[in-house]
Amino acid sequence: MFDKNTIIGIVGSGAMGSGIAQVAATAGHRVVIYDNNTMALDKAKANLANTLNKLQEKGKMTNAAEVLQRFSFASDIQAFSHCGLIIEAIVENLDVKKAVFASLEKTVSATCVLASNTSSLSITSIAAACSKPERVVGIHFFNPPPLMALVEVIPAVQTGNNIVENCKALMQQWGKLPVVAKDTPGFIVNRVARPFYSEAIRICEEGIADMATIDWAMTELGGFKMGPFTLMDYIGHDVNYVVTETVFQSFFYDPRYKPSFSQKRLLEAGWLGRKSGRGFYNYTEGAAMPAPNKDIALGNKIVERIVCMLINEAVEALYLNIASAADIELAMTKGVNYPKGLLQWADDWTADKCVALIDSLYHEYHDDRYRVSALLRKKALDRTKFIQ
Repeated sequence: MFDKNTIIGIVGSGAMGSGIAQVAATAGHRVVIYDNNTMALDKAKANLANTLNKLQEKGKMTNAAEVLQRFSFASDIQAFSHCGLIIEAIVENLDVKKAVFASLEKTVSATCVLASNTSSLSITSIAAACSKPERVVGIHFFNPPPLMALVEVIPAVQTGNNIVENCKALMQQWGKLPVVAKDTPGFIVNRVARPFYSEAIRICEEGIADMATIDWAMTELGGFKMGPFTLMDYIGHDVNYVVTETVFQSFFYDPRYKPSFSQKRLLEAGWLGRKSGRGFYNYTEGAAMPAPNKDIALGNKIVERIVCMLINEAVEALYLNIASAADIELAMTKGVNYPKGLLQWADDWTADKCVALIDSLYHEYHDDRYRVSALLRKKALDRTKFIQ
C-alpha cells in the first residue's frame, strides 16, 4: 500500500513526466525526477518552479515553495533506490521502454512498483523485460496531467495481486479518477476514440463535407468541445497519427483502425498542427480559417455517422471485457471530454437506430470497418439498454 511517505520516481522530465511529478508532489510526496539529459532536467526544474509560483499568484495554491522542496532532480538512475513507485514517461518505443525497465530493476528495492505511462504499448511486453514482472503495471495519465482527472490503470498479464487496487487508491488520493482497462492496444480512450478522427477524415476524403463543416457539425450539433480536425491539430500529428498507426498494427491490421494517407502526408511534411504552424489548418499569422457550410441536414448526417461509429467501438470494448460499462463511460467523458458517455448515447438513440446506421454504411461500402458489434446487435434485438 502506498502512503504520503512513499517516494515517487519519474523517468523522463518532459511535459508528461514533469506534469505527473507536479501531481505527486502537490499530493505531498517526495519526488525524484530522472533524465539522462541534464539540459532537459534544468528546463524541467525551471518550468516546475514557474508553474507552481504562477499557481500561487493566482490563488490556486498557497505552498509553492514547500511543494518545490519535495522535488529532486537526478541524472543518475541510482537516485531511485529508495522509491516505492516509479512511473516511466518517455518516448513511445517498446524496445527503449523495455531497456529502461530492465535497468530500473537493478537499482530499485524488491518491493518497488514499476509503472509505464504508455498510451498504446503493451504493458505485458514491458513487464516481460523484468525479472519480477509481477511488479509492473500501466498508469496512463492524460495531457496535461495536473488538469486531466482521468487515469487508466492497466494490469499486465503478469501483474501481481493488489497492485491495481493499490494504484487506484493512490490515484484517488492524488485527486484523480482511475479506471481499470485490460492490456489491449489503446486501452480504453485511445481505442474507443479512433473513429472520432478516422471517420471524420473519411467523410472529408470522400468529399461529403470539408474540414470546417465537419468540425462545426461535431461542436455545434454534436456538443463536442473540439471538432476532430481542430483536435488532431491540437494534439499534433506526430502523436495522433502514430497512436492510430500503433493501434492498427497491434490489432493485426483490423480495418476498423486503419490510418489515413491524408494525415500521414501531414506528418511527412512536418505539418504537425498548431505546434508547427500548419496541420489540417493553417495557423500562420494572417491566415484565414475556412468557413463551414452550416447545412443542418448535412451536419446531422455527419454527427450520426461519427457518433454511431464511436458508440460501436465503446460497445465492442464492453463486449470484449476491456473495461466495465461505468469505467468506459467515465473514461470517455473525463479522458476526452465527450458530451456524454457513449453507452448512454446508445441508449438515448436506441441500439436499433445505431445498428441501422452502421449497417447502412456497411451496405454502401462493403468495408469491414463498418461491422456492427455483436453486443450492439443483441441489444437491438432484445430492446434492452446498456445503462440500467
